[in-house]
Amino acid sequence: MDGVKEAVVAGALTVGALNGAAALLGAYAWYWHDSTGRAARSFWVALRVGQGAALVLAIAIGALAAAGKYSSEHLFYLYALLPLAIAFVAEQLRIASAQTILDQRGLEDSAAVGGLPEDEQRELLLAVVRREIGVMALSALVVLGLTLRAAGTAHGF
Repeated sequence: MDGVKEAVVAGALTVGALNGAAALLGAYAWYWHDSTGRAARSFWVALRVGQGAALVLAIAIGALAAAGKYSSEHLFYLYALLPLAIAFVAEQLRIASAQTILDQRGLEDSAAVGGLPEDEQRELLLAVVRREIGVMALSALVVLGLTLRAAGTAHGF
């Protein structure tokens, strides 16, 4: 049974490391306004890999539970499964980012953006992408914290 605990801890730490890397790349891209550069592209790839790893961890934990291997520490399940909810909520906030930027600039919709000069359109687009990167980088940071807690509470296996 000790091997199960070690595997769960290793899985949680791996998910945490992947999301931590995404959070760092996102923070760099956000801070340095690198919304379209190499850091931003790397961030989006790292973020999706981290989200996928969180899903794989949740499926593995579900498979363990289906096999009758439960953690006696019930908080473990909260810490291990909450990253999926965090990713979902963050995606909803990311989607709302464009409308938030439009509202801040007094624009009704994307048709109003089309009436702006090209350089202002580009500035607006970069502001939207930068906000999206910030939201998703924060979500990756939260997932890092949750998976570290999951690793810390996995001793119940």
